[in-house]
Amino acid sequence: RNLVVMQVLIDTEVEILEKTIETELKKLVVYNDDVNTFDWVIDTLMEVCKHTNEQAEQCTLIIHYKGKCAVKEGEFEELIGMRNAICRRGISAEIH
Repeated sequence: RNLVVMQVLIDTEVEILEKTIETELKKLVVYNDDVNTFDWVIDTLMEVCKHTNEQAEQCTLIIHYKGKCAVKEGEFEELIGMRNAICRRGISAEIH
């Protein structure tokens, strides 16, 4: 009996590992520029990424002072629409 239980556990662990590898998390990174205002970037993060006002403000400050900020983490398919919406607003963003 124990061998059957062990095999089920091993199979389950392999299945979980395979799913983890398939769903590798990516980061949506927004870059600083000299064109867009703080308010425009904050509004964009709130609308597109569903950030709270506080989250959006913090990310915008990081973008300003550090040159970039990972504003969202998730699967590529989840982030690509957000990236495109941000870029359509004239803000530079990439998925890494």
